[in-house]
Amino acid sequence: MNIQTVMKQAQKMQEQLAPAREDLAAQTVEATAGGGKVTVVATCAGDVVSIKISKDVVDPEDVEFLEDLVLTGVKAAIAKGKEQSQAEMGKLTSGMGLPPGLM
Repeated sequence: MNIQTVMKQAQKMQEQLAPAREDLAAQTVEATAGGGKVTVVATCAGDVVSIKISKDVVDPEDVEFLEDLVLTGVKAAIAKGKEQSQAEMGKLTSGMGLPPGLM
């Protein structure tokens, strides 16, 4: 296979993946922490869209607990989004012979 053929295939793949990336950036995932006391919604592109916090975990004497819950929820939402994104991109790139993690 020559370099020109490889370049054409890469360009074609990029054109096919662009709409999928846009779609994934619009898709959201939700994660909770603390038994549902904190709920985080993020896009599959890794952007946090919203954070909901139950009033009963807001304790001025234990702010660190709330911070930990929020951080845990954000990390979980971003991880879910990445997982979903990788799964969707994997469907599109399967059979292309790309090394793992390239897309």
